[in-house]
Amino acid sequence: MYSPFEIMLAIRYLRARKAEGFVSVIAAFSFLGIMLGVATLIIVMSVMNGFRGELIDRILGLNGHLNIYQQGSPLYDYDGYINRIHGVDGVTSVAPVVEGQVLMTAKGSATGAMVRGYTPDYMSKKPLLSKSIIQGKITNFTGDQIAIGSAMAERFALAVGDTVTLMSPKGKSSPFGTIPRTAQYQIAVIFDVGMYEYNSGYIFMPLDAAQRFFQMPENAVSILEVISNDPSKVDKVKAALSVVLDGSAGVYDWRDSNASFFSALQVERNVMFLILTLIILVAAFNIISSMIMLVKDKGRDIAIMRTMGAYRGSIMKIFMLTGASVGIFGTMAGSLLGISFAVNIESIRQAIQNLTGTKLFPDEIYFLSKLPAQVDWTEVAIVIGMAVALSILATLYPAWRASRLDPVEALRYE
Repeated sequence: MYSPFEIMLAIRYLRARKAEGFVSVIAAFSFLGIMLGVATLIIVMSVMNGFRGELIDRILGLNGHLNIYQQGSPLYDYDGYINRIHGVDGVTSVAPVVEGQVLMTAKGSATGAMVRGYTPDYMSKKPLLSKSIIQGKITNFTGDQIAIGSAMAERFALAVGDTVTLMSPKGKSSPFGTIPRTAQYQIAVIFDVGMYEYNSGYIFMPLDAAQRFFQMPENAVSILEVISNDPSKVDKVKAALSVVLDGSAGVYDWRDSNASFFSALQVERNVMFLILTLIILVAAFNIISSMIMLVKDKGRDIAIMRTMGAYRGSIMKIFMLTGASVGIFGTMAGSLLGISFAVNIESIRQAIQNLTGTKLFPDEIYFLSKLPAQVDWTEVAIVIGMAVALSILATLYPAWRASRLDPVEALRYE
């Protein structure tokens, strides 16, 4: 514990006088360095957590937690598979899906797209899709009515009621080669799921229409989408499905199909944490330099206190408290700044965009249409603990030197 005498002297040494101005400037920069380092680390980690969380939510919202497939061919007699899969513990729903690549043409322009065929009932039960409709009604998703994303609609100036032409690379053979299959569909729904990749490159159509377009029989689909009760713990369900299917079909989960993407995100997250930690480390070195200069400047005061009976431990506590105060208050200020910035980051982004007239977070590059941030309080606690620990460690050597100062040598030339 610190005595009132030690606390009083530590506070006094933190207050600058004219002769100690340079020492105070270094201490101020140390304070700013730790504050900005902690704030930046919290903001960046929160944004990366939010980015990863939003991507996972949207990927899981539009894809199954697990998929059942047959290598190189459609999945025939899928009703039998559905009955067997429903009996697996942890499975909440199973739905047939037809998917394939097409060339979409509208108003003289064309683009590649991925078509997914859902039953109207399954389409309405997907919260991410059913709650993201900006034009049209989900009840119109029947027959030859399709749903397209907002980015695709904006690019081709399409609206509900317009007609588009889809062309499949798989068609009928003829003496002149393969003739691609084409068909026209009317837009019934325009959605915005907040992820550019889906808004610009995906088309949803009723399952029976997709089967006809891709020339599949009624008892065949591309995959079966399986939804589990906990997407973060699909290993147990995946193992149980493999046993039930007994090699008649393959199983892969959402992590398998996005493994490289999420691995890259994790590596980037770790590297950013390491780089930004160096900012705090540099600020801690500034504390060391300012404390060494303070000890040298206060040599006469230390000698007088020692001759008056102050213990070495008391001297060490005074200078540790002086230096640690800079780091602790800097950490507190940085934490408040970082958390406040992270919580309001989307509003701040929009304000800066309106002020500068530039697009800070283009959705075609970063996949998402909004800048997400998710504050992880465990990470915040780790950052605060690390910054405080570095600040305290930075004071040990200067404080130890102050406690070892010989009063006779310090006062010899006074």
